[in-house]
Amino acid sequence: MIEISRAVTNDDGRVPALLPANMPSAPGSFRLTFDVAAYFQRRATDSFYRDVTIDFVITDDGHYHVPLLISPYGYSTYRGS
Repeated sequence: MIEISRAVTNDDGRVPALLPANMPSAPGSFRLTFDVAAYFQRRATDSFYRDVTIDFVITDDGHYHVPLLISPYGYSTYRGS
């Protein structure tokens, strides 16, 4: 596993540019890991999760949006547009 990038979400909960500027998107297997423990700790909220990892495959050079919807005891993700 090679770490490509590390970022913190903005006030809207987004990372505007996850890949480095000089790195074009390319097909392959990828993993996003969200440190949700820190998120809930900043809000003084107990959570069942320490982190959430999403493994996914990119098959083309299109735009990908990978949302994580989380509450203290459940989460959901999908390929957004």
